[in-house]
Amino acid sequence: MTKRNKNIVKKKSKTIQFITIILVIGLLLYLAFSNFIINNEDEKTTVKAYTSIDFVKNGELTFLTKTDEYISRIDIEIAEDDNSRSNGLMYRDKMKKDQGMLFLFPRESMQSFWMKNTLISLDLIFVNIKNEIVTIHKDAVPFDESHYRSTKPAQFVVEVNAGYTDSLGITENDKIVWRRN
Repeated sequence: MTKRNKNIVKKKSKTIQFITIILVIGLLLYLAFSNFIINNEDEKTTVKAYTSIDFVKNGELTFLTKTDEYISRIDIEIAEDDNSRSNGLMYRDKMKKDQGMLFLFPRESMQSFWMKNTLISLDLIFVNIKNEIVTIHKDAVPFDESHYRSTKPAQFVVEVNAGYTDSLGITENDKIVWRRN
């Protein structure tokens, strides 16, 4: 084989390698983008499938000042087992202003919540074993996967619509009293 032919073969080989690399990169990008679209569509479908979860009134909760003066009352849905606490208010597209969810834990400890798959903005109210509010996280962002933690041990967490605590002046050291239906 002549030197010229060897150079032509090398150039063709390099061209084929280059085209192969471009095709492989293109295929990988296509697969990644397709996977992203499919997963995104699946999540949208899942959210749409669960947005009709209805509120179930299990009791009532009253907010009191630290000197036991009445602030407000809401209807509550109670989450007291692992499954209901894990699901919380996820996939719900609305909640009335006088409704909320009360999470009951078996013992007082540091608590942490996130907003994954939660469609509505919430105020998260952490309450200790003495029914005193120890931490309030206002306007928790829907779908946010960062953690909203109690600053002190809590046995209860109340979720209400965002802005509820500000509109009624509910603050740390205020109290809750609740009862089942």
